[in-house]
Amino acid sequence: MSAFPQNFLWGAATAAYQVEGAYNEEGKGPSIWDIFSHQPGTTYQGTNGDVAVDHYHRFKEDVELMAEMGLQSYRFSISWPRLLPEGRGEINEAGVKFYSDLIDALLAHNIEPMITLYHWDLPQALQDEGGWEARSTAEAFEEYARLCYSRFGSRVKKWATFNETIVFIGHGYITGSHPPSVRNPARAIQACHHVFVAHAMAVKAFRGMEIKGEIGFVNVLQPHSPLTNSAEDIAATELADAIHTHWLYDPVLKGRYPDELLAQTQALWGVPRFAPGDDELLRNNRCDFIGLNYYRRETVSAQPPKEKVSGEQGVEGLFYFVRNPESVYTEWGWEIWPQGLTDGIMMIKERYGDIPIYITENGLGAVDPIIDGEVVDDPRIDFLRVHIDALEKAIALGADVRGYYPWSFIDLLSWLNGYKKQYGFVYVDHKQNLARKRKKSFFWYKDVIASRGENR
Repeated sequence: MSAFPQNFLWGAATAAYQVEGAYNEEGKGPSIWDIFSHQPGTTYQGTNGDVAVDHYHRFKEDVELMAEMGLQSYRFSISWPRLLPEGRGEINEAGVKFYSDLIDALLAHNIEPMITLYHWDLPQALQDEGGWEARSTAEAFEEYARLCYSRFGSRVKKWATFNETIVFIGHGYITGSHPPSVRNPARAIQACHHVFVAHAMAVKAFRGMEIKGEIGFVNVLQPHSPLTNSAEDIAATELADAIHTHWLYDPVLKGRYPDELLAQTQALWGVPRFAPGDDELLRNNRCDFIGLNYYRRETVSAQPPKEKVSGEQGVEGLFYFVRNPESVYTEWGWEIWPQGLTDGIMMIKERYGDIPIYITENGLGAVDPIIDGEVVDDPRIDFLRVHIDALEKAIALGADVRGYYPWSFIDLLSWLNGYKKQYGFVYVDHKQNLARKRKKSFFWYKDVIASRGENR
């Protein structure tokens, strides 16, 4: 007997820049990713989202595939510069129509939309004014959110403000591998603060406009385990939890930063600087749910690794992410650790109480083999199966998890990795006019959904 409740939503997810294409069509303004990805050396083989998988022109075909698979919900993001080319002010009605038509197509097939307002594609016009380091960007975000609520709020009940602050702030302002390519922790912290302020403003507007639905925030769920039981590794792990989890979850779920960490960053760098009323904004506008994107855990050491690990490195001098000798890794160096999903959910429940949870991303990036014309992605099926098992375990332990959205519905542009890293249930043939092809996992997930999680 499955632990999944009757009203549990089985979905899948994508993001605008990674699927839509049509980057300069029908009045859309440039995003920071349009500008960044056109600069030499920024992405794998110069790939960009100019065309992506052309979802903008092919969304009806894609929604038909979603319906065939039995999706009950689809999480997608809206491209801010497609609606407001300058980030504020003049509305691009063609952009509004695209999302309106997409929402109508989903609803016609009984697929519930979940909208993410911001999945990293900031209008370049706002970046030119200072981007997330400028508080005016938070005010522009509120204007954008109000536009979305007013045009789509009667049909869309599930909303998330931001996706993965740690990634777009961390890579944008600390490692510099994402736009705006800054490497400065103090600027990162201030930009991050304006994101939380923007979120609170959007939540306040949502409730003020009496939109009938729920609004949340999407974070990376990244549990940490110490490499050894030494006091140093345990202390390093606690610090990793504080920076990578508590700093990002507390402002949206508790309405304030962790006291100790806030005192440390303000003593060290004088940030975040609060504008008058910020405290109150954060305190009074907490989210209705939290979206968790779970891919892996990180093993933490107080000492730097002997050999460099791929992916996240930790924070120089404080803690380091190292390879776990006991574990299995993907070809991109991501650990496969389903137990981390159960542990992570329970950690959130323990720290924040019975907050409703959606697993807004979970998936395997791989190069999928094509055998006799079929995309045989057995490792993805295995990955999702053990993670659904882990999710069921968390529900049985009392967590209020309401939906599961594997990443991703379709093979899409992987920000810096081009199209090599595949995640989808649907294969896209870039040599055959972007033809869609159902993978083995497509049929497997269809059966999972139809059986409400029983057959897996």
